[in-house]
Amino acid sequence: MSVAELHHHNETRRLALPDLSGAVPTSTEARAKRHIAALEEELQVMKQERGTKQRKTTYHVSQGRAVRRMVALYANIEDLISENDRRCEEDWEDSTADQNRLQRGYIALANALPWIHERLAELDADDAEDMLKKIKKGADAARGDDTSTLKDLVAAWVNESFHPSNLLKSDDKQSRGFAHDICGKLLCPSEWDWSKDYVKAGIRDRTSEYIVSENSWPLFVYENYSVNNSNLEQGLFMSKVLVQAFKATFTSPSSAKEADGDGDGADILENNRRARRALNQVKVKTCVRFALSNVSSWRTIDGDFDYEAFWNNIVDFFEDAPGPVARRRVTILLEWWTRKVFGKNHREDLTPEVVSKMSVTALAEQRKVLEDAAFDSD
Repeated sequence: MSVAELHHHNETRRLALPDLSGAVPTSTEARAKRHIAALEEELQVMKQERGTKQRKTTYHVSQGRAVRRMVALYANIEDLISENDRRCEEDWEDSTADQNRLQRGYIALANALPWIHERLAELDADDAEDMLKKIKKGADAARGDDTSTLKDLVAAWVNESFHPSNLLKSDDKQSRGFAHDICGKLLCPSEWDWSKDYVKAGIRDRTSEYIVSENSWPLFVYENYSVNNSNLEQGLFMSKVLVQAFKATFTSPSSAKEADGDGDGADILENNRRARRALNQVKVKTCVRFALSNVSSWRTIDGDFDYEAFWNNIVDFFEDAPGPVARRRVTILLEWWTRKVFGKNHREDLTPEVVSKMSVTALAEQRKVLEDAAFDSD
């Protein structure tokens, strides 16, 4: 290449001088390629962020399903958190019964969702509010699913156990409640005799002498659906329908068929939190009452009956016993529930002597004998 040609080549490769904007001219095609690449990278980041956000949403919603089942059927999560914060800042010794319930609820929440206490401390206000909103969404969805499931199952259990002339239909709530003879018996306050016509009439007509409220234990919570009025604690919360409802909700609907079984697996109790099991049972009792009633949609008040107050009465029975003797009876009741739910367990009876007579040990001995015999023959 001559000197003249080389000079011309260098001149053509020299950058064009920028205009007043200061921008060095580039080709339209090159700029378009870079712009497309930047957009694709931005889109990829957005997809990743969306996927992460969706996973967090799914996780919080799914975790929230435990709240109405294992923590509190009615109380707002924010109220539980606020009560715990209050106790950290103020004197708690003069707390009211409602405040004590909220605090027990917060402890149950921290047990059910072990990560929530630390997460609340890490997140700012907006993120914490967003997380709680998703948890509540899952909580309310679980309550709706459970009440819908029990509405169908309770009808089948009543028909199977009592064989009423007017069979309950799974899709019909209007025929239940005190209008139905069996449902009326199970819902009847334990202090009254449903077999008396004047009791039925008084309840159905909602007279002032027969007010059905949360201040009475309904008959369905008692063992064999009968009550000893001289000892109202006898058989309380030991009915078959409660065991069926618990197993259908927390294990599987098919396991409810085995509600009559009993065992002695009290050792399993050590692997479960008492408070969580107690609250699980409270939720089931409340939902069974709803399933037996003729109310078509979930509500707090049914006539003179306040479901939230009923919930609180049961929680207080388990968690606010008047002294050590009553607490011991609660412990025995929880052990009974553990046996009912988890069945028999005889692990403590598997002594070395018993195990030595079982087939695994016997086979090991036989194989050893055969091995020794083969060695001796050589």
